[in-house]
This record gives sequence, structure tokens and C-alpha cells, in this order.
Amino acid sequence: MFDTMTFTKITGAFCGALLIYLLGGWAAETIYHAGGGHGAHGEEAKKGYKIEVAMAETSGEVEEGPSLEELLAVADVDKGAKVFGKCKACHKLEDGANGTGPHLANLIDRAVGSVDGYAYSGALVAVAETWSNENLDGFLESPKKFAPGTKMSFSGLKKPADRANLIAYLQGAGS
Repeated sequence: MFDTMTFTKITGAFCGALLIYLLGGWAAETIYHAGGGHGAHGEEAKKGYKIEVAMAETSGEVEEGPSLEELLAVADVDKGAKVFGKCKACHKLEDGANGTGPHLANLIDRAVGSVDGYAYSGALVAVAETWSNENLDGFLESPKKFAPGTKMSFSGLKKPADRANLIAYLQGAGS
């Protein structure tokens, strides 16, 4: 149906069109090269545009919430009792009644690691002498961070108000 000459002309036209297409792409890449894509040849491709913005000036101080003393002044003992629900599985409030953890009766200003009959990990004694409000707040926020190596597996109380409410509840517990 086709003779050899017609087939050769069609093949030549196709190859010529392909050559023009590839040369056009190469020329466009050379003229309009943006530094990205496959033309980067191993360099890190840069994408997007750099937009400079003016930064608001700050005093450098991070604004924090109320202090522990302020939170303790307005602490709610009833809410602290509810927060203590997270502690009940391991701690008891009765003096001398140790559970998985030591009893928490008369905890505030008690020497750290001083409950008879409970084997402490030793990590607590190294970081604090007594359970002051500040030490207890730091420990309740993140036991593993406050006393690395502690046996206590509790992840901590993230809300400062919850910690203050619990400390207020513990101040009245076992007194």
C-alpha cells in the first residue's frame, strides 16, 4: 500500500518534528531557567520566592501566666480532689498506707524520700530536699523531667491550675 519513499518521508517528518520540539524545549529552558527542576544538575533546587517581612519588635520577655503563689491563692480544693482521682491508683492519703507509690499524708514540707517502708528510686532525693509547693509543682508538671530516673510513670499535669488545685487539696489531706 505504501511505497518505500512515502514511508521514508513520513519517518523523516516525524523525526524532524521531534527534533524541533526538543530544541524548542532546550531553548526555552535556557532562556527562562528558574533554577529548579531537572536543570539544577545536582544542585539543591530553589522553589518559591523570598519575601521579606518586617518583624514586630518585642521586648524579648515571654509573657507567662499567673505565678504559683497566685494560683494557690485562688485554688479550688474540690477541683483538686477531682484531679487527685488520677493519683488514687498508686497513692493513698492515709498516713503509713503505701500503695504502688508512697502515701501522701502530710506531704507539704515533708522530706523527700522519707516515707518508711517505701523503696524510692533515689532520683528524687538528688533533686530536692523537701516537698515545697514549688518542688511539688515542678514534679507534678513532668515527673521524668523534674527527676530523671524516677520510678513514677505518670506523664504529668500540664495545666498550672490543675497542679495548684491538687497542691491545695494535698495541703489539707492527712493533716
